[in-house]
Amino acid sequence: MSTMNAKAISEGEEEASGMRNKTLGETGHSGVVKRRQVILVAYLIAALDLTFLFMQMGFMPYLAKSLGLDSVGFGYLQTTFGILQLMGGYIFGRFADQFGARAALILSCASGSVFFLLISISTNIPLLFLSRLPTVFMHGIPGAQKVITDMTTPSQRADALGKLGLCFGIGIIAGSALGGVLSSKFSIYVPAYVGLVGSLINTLIAMVWIPSQTKPMSDHQMTEHSTSQSGSFFSIREILRLMKFPGVMEVFIVKVFAGLPIGLFMIMFSIISMDFFGLEAVESGYLMSYIGVLQMVVQGLVVGKLSNHFTEMTLLRLSVFVFAGVGLGMALMRTVWHYCIIALPLVFAFSMLATITDSILTKAVPSSDTGAMLGICASVQPLTRTVGPTIGGILYKQFGVSSFGYLQLIVNIGLFVYLLKSKIPLREMKS
Repeated sequence: MSTMNAKAISEGEEEASGMRNKTLGETGHSGVVKRRQVILVAYLIAALDLTFLFMQMGFMPYLAKSLGLDSVGFGYLQTTFGILQLMGGYIFGRFADQFGARAALILSCASGSVFFLLISISTNIPLLFLSRLPTVFMHGIPGAQKVITDMTTPSQRADALGKLGLCFGIGIIAGSALGGVLSSKFSIYVPAYVGLVGSLINTLIAMVWIPSQTKPMSDHQMTEHSTSQSGSFFSIREILRLMKFPGVMEVFIVKVFAGLPIGLFMIMFSIISMDFFGLEAVESGYLMSYIGVLQMVVQGLVVGKLSNHFTEMTLLRLSVFVFAGVGLGMALMRTVWHYCIIALPLVFAFSMLATITDSILTKAVPSSDTGAMLGICASVQPLTRTVGPTIGGILYKQFGVSSFGYLQLIVNIGLFVYLLKSKIPLREMKS
């Protein structure tokens, strides 16, 4: 029976692969090569997008301070960014489903161009806040994920999505370095000019190298029918409909809560690195680069290999279990060297959780709704950034750094027990 099932899955994937080749106007080996080229272009766009994003994170506090914005005002600026990203995630996903991954990537990159243009002319605080508006459509990673999801079979998806971790690591290292060097050597506005030109180049890359339709033709027709039924880009009823698919709500809850305490810790990290670890700005930058290298190695290489040998449910349970161990380590952490040791399992669990949950959730819904599902997944981090400063500040002020670890331990032990007892229905969708 297992041999017959394996044969059926293989035949289904070959059929899906054939549909993808037909979408690109290619057949056989040339179609496979073409798909790989498109996926590589998506990785390139994601790497550049993240580089520019981390570059602006590096110089933005100094620009805000030079314009007279205090720490409280800067917190409001960051909260504005989080709220806009939270609002735009699902809308962007729906846009990708209805108009295609290329149109979505072009929208994201073009919005990045407007974002950096507004920063480059921000000579006062109101303009600085105005520059946040385009971020509602700046979702380069979900856009790249959408391309990868459309262009891969279900068995290839976790590995392909995992390799986006290489892009994330490159973005952290290159972006952080560029932001600091350009702003200190030249002018505080030079990184914004570089981001503007780079985002325009990214827009052109998406226009030229990403095909107009990345979904198989059958899925594209299904999407058009779905669009006529749903009407608007943002619909609570549509979100609830997606959450009712078997296993979606359960996996999404795990995705949100498993990494929430670590997310709160990372939001407060700049303050913790100064007050608790006693690091200077340069040392803190080295630490972030170290995290970036770990991210590249773990998510780019390890996650993909494990996904080829173990079931996604097994890897989901493993990531939650490791997260619980990380929580215990953080609760006992006293020095920055302790954190460097803890960072390895932390990055592993974080990368595994993000990749596996995205893969499971995109398989659990019809191919016509993968963009919307990725948009909902992308809203998790903006949600953390929105509520994080308040919750994280209270935890740190009242209970210290160890509180993040204890919270991480308790939450993930509960989730691990839940995953062991529950039988979440997972299904492989032909995409």
